[in-house]
Amino acid sequence: MEFAEFIKVPMVDNVTLYRPFKVPDNGTLCITGHHMIFSTRQTENHEELWLLHSAVDAVERKMMQSNGKVSIILRCKDFKFLSLEIENAEVMNSVATSIEQLSNIDDVTLKYPFFYRAMFEPLEDGWQAFQPENDYPRFKECADEWRVTNINREYKICPSYSHSVIVPKSIDDDTVIKSSQFRQHGRFPVLSYYHRQTKAVMMRCSQPLTGPNNKRCKEDEKLLNAVLGIGKRGYIIDTRSQAAAKASQTKGGGYEPDAHYSHWRRIHQSIEKRQTFHESLIKLLEACTDDGCSMDKWLSKLESSNWLTHVKDVLTCACTVAQCIDSEGANVLVHGSEGFDSTLQITSLVQVVLDHDCRTINGFEALVEREWLQAGHPFNDRCVKSAFAVTKNRQESPVFLLFLDCVWQIWQQFPCSFEFNEDFLVALITHAYYSDFGTFLCNNEKERKKFKLSERTVSLWTYLTRPEILEQYLNPMYDPNPHVIWPSVAPQSLGVWTSLYQRSYIKDAKKKEAWREIDKIQSRDKELRSRVAKLRRMLASLEKEALSSGVMMPTDLEEDCTLEGGT
Repeated sequence: MEFAEFIKVPMVDNVTLYRPFKVPDNGTLCITGHHMIFSTRQTENHEELWLLHSAVDAVERKMMQSNGKVSIILRCKDFKFLSLEIENAEVMNSVATSIEQLSNIDDVTLKYPFFYRAMFEPLEDGWQAFQPENDYPRFKECADEWRVTNINREYKICPSYSHSVIVPKSIDDDTVIKSSQFRQHGRFPVLSYYHRQTKAVMMRCSQPLTGPNNKRCKEDEKLLNAVLGIGKRGYIIDTRSQAAAKASQTKGGGYEPDAHYSHWRRIHQSIEKRQTFHESLIKLLEACTDDGCSMDKWLSKLESSNWLTHVKDVLTCACTVAQCIDSEGANVLVHGSEGFDSTLQITSLVQVVLDHDCRTINGFEALVEREWLQAGHPFNDRCVKSAFAVTKNRQESPVFLLFLDCVWQIWQQFPCSFEFNEDFLVALITHAYYSDFGTFLCNNEKERKKFKLSERTVSLWTYLTRPEILEQYLNPMYDPNPHVIWPSVAPQSLGVWTSLYQRSYIKDAKKKEAWREIDKIQSRDKELRSRVAKLRRMLASLEKEALSSGVMMPTDLEEDCTLEGGT
């Protein structure tokens, strides 16, 4: 297939571009296979806008009543929007049709990451940075009880798992295979997190296929019981309501019966289905983009969207799991139905709460790689469309977006405990929906291997390791906090992420300016502390020389030195 088939008009002159918080620009519009390129006519302040077609979620056509011209409104998947004013209605329609068709190409090999060539020297290969084999040393403290298995190296046992997973050492591969046959999509229980302080573990999987006849699998029971010590009990956190779990049982799914899993206590922490997330996001954006509504109407729209309710439910469930692990030292198994949506939201947030390493940039990247990409979250299906598109596809859902919103809520409450700023979270959302890089393409590792993404595309992690890029996402207020952080889920503690959802309506230039000023202050403070440390080293050296020669140093010299360094 040739991209030229979809390009009705390759170039249009005398186009006016409207963007939030910027004056309108007049220039030339070009349509290429992957980008819409707008070039201004002003020679002094010449500017080019490059927008990936895959960024466009919806294309709207609009007739301007004031001057009779027609315009195209492009609503993007990351909640930005822009408008193109064109004089000729026929040309406008051709441009809109071209962008619509180019933004809906399904063939993954025609996506831009396959054509992108890095114009920078890679410092490291992001495709190799977080391979399972490299990440396993994190679990060396529990190496006596857990092992790495390559049973899934050909992805026949579980198509959505990575080639290597961690299972109990006392369990052989035959038992694992039998357990996988008893779990939906073959997603058998695997190790997700080991808590060094309490030596408790968190596992994840999908629902058991007990069905209406209450089938049992002794191998699955054996696998789970193998992680419990003598006299110990564990928790199974089911992210569905009890009614939803029973309804699933009538369709062949189900939950772990108490009689067969007697050493495990099942707790239902209800989180809505992913389809509900998509509907809530649409309603949230309708509220956020209605800049003419009254206060009462805004609050009513926000409440009816239920988005913050989903945020609260996910955070509540994650905190419940974290308390079981940290306060009780109990082992926990987390699952919903399929095991690659709400399950991953919970296991990821638990680690953000418990593990300070996951609150660093590198640690958070490793978390996304381990708990989302390698764990088989279907990014290609879930992020194909966002909140503005009218589609019949029932696979899309802002599951990953909701997870990052929850992280942002914790970041808001503990702003000094995260190495990254909110721009880093926004960047991850953007790249999940459209990107120059191949990291979030496809639905699982099996598909990424099939299309040879590590050979044919550049990893997002490769791009983010560049110092000039990394510094954009550093939090100047970061103060490493090795402790557990417990977020509040009270309604007054949760807020709307305006820098994301209302980025085209609320200007945040002043806020960014404030962060830059904080960064300058912190930089000056670091410089002063460095000077003080240097002067103290000089003082120590002088004291050493004085002692060796028998000369007494003035007692107030260190105080003077400290004062000098602080001025």
